Amino acid sequence: MAIKITDACINCGACEPECPNTAIYEGGMPWNMAEGTTINTQTQLMDGNTVNADQNLGAISDEFYYISPDKCTECKGFHDEPQCAAVCPVDCCVPNEEIVESEDALLEKQSKLHS
Repeated sequence: MAIKITDACINCGACEPECPNTAIYEGGMPWNMAEGTTINTQTQLMDGNTVNADQNLGAISDEFYYISPDKCTECKGFHDEPQCAAVCPVDCCVPNEEIVESEDALLEKQSKLHS
């Protein structure tokens, strides 16, 4: 399952540089699939929409840092645990119960993001 940042976030930014997938963005900032990955063509998002990898998509949160679930692999393939959660001083990086993915699915996503 993807990780999410709760509204307890204090906007310290400690999590952002730790993400190996560049899946964490400051509140209000757009995100895209190309940034921090090797994806450079059209790609299908989890919601079924197809976008150009460098197409900026709307911020998921305007108030605090957020994680794009399309890019989050819980650090599988890089680390033993999600690095955002490991460095968060207020423990607001938690599993997103609405997006459940198996370890195999997360490793497959990691492989697609960094082929």
